[in-house]
Amino acid sequence: MIEINLLPGDGKKKKRAKTAAPAKFEFNLKPPAWLAGLTEKMTDKYMLGAVAAAGASGALIVLMFISQAARGAYLDARETKAEKDSAQYGAILNAKARAEATRDSLYQQIAIIKSIDDSRYLWSHLMYEISSALPQYTWLREITQTSQPRSVAMADTTVKKAGSADSTSGAKSPRERAAERDRAKKARSDSLFAAAKEVRFKIVGHTVDIQALTRFMKSLEASPFIQNVQLARSDLVQTEGKEVTEFTLEAETQTPPPFAVKTVPLIVSAVR
Repeated sequence: MIEINLLPGDGKKKKRAKTAAPAKFEFNLKPPAWLAGLTEKMTDKYMLGAVAAAGASGALIVLMFISQAARGAYLDARETKAEKDSAQYGAILNAKARAEATRDSLYQQIAIIKSIDDSRYLWSHLMYEISSALPQYTWLREITQTSQPRSVAMADTTVKKAGSADSTSGAKSPRERAAERDRAKKARSDSLFAAAKEVRFKIVGHTVDIQALTRFMKSLEASPFIQNVQLARSDLVQTEGKEVTEFTLEAETQTPPPFAVKTVPLIVSAVR
């Protein structure tokens, strides 16, 4: 406790007091009454543990709030970037789909034109090969196509349905589904190019020499445009009072090698 004398006195007494006895300073370090009561109540260890747990929980809540706020800001930034990328890539994918649709349409048109062009001179080549292979004492009565005329549109529809059914079966990754779609498109274009190339036909004729029929079959089989020549039937018939052998051959066309067909450009000169 600090004591200060505020009473006035003479100078002599004050001087003697100053020289006789120095000033005393006393400090009261006792806690206030409310703090003393609180420390007395908190002597229980369970109370101390509860207070410590409450403090730790408060600190943890503050840390979690800060962490969640930072994570929320990060996710918002990612969402904004993802939406921007999605819009950009969506436009790119739409442009790619339109380009692929245009490409498939062009493939189909080219396939139809090529199939018509490939089959345009088919019967001319067949007639030439058959007449070249025809032996002596043998003549023909009939050459008929036995296969149905093939439609490139029908072939394309059939392959497209099969490809779509295969692509939807099973759980597959987007890359595998894209690969299957590419394979289906290639198979569809190949089927279009292969349409109207193989034609089955039959030949009906007469001969007076059975060995001539054998040579005729071998010559047809050696042709680069004809394959699978088979004798369907052979009978003896009367023609103009003579006995001859009537035969029926079945065969089909094949794609000749590149060296067997010679193509030349068509040049049309203007007439003045």
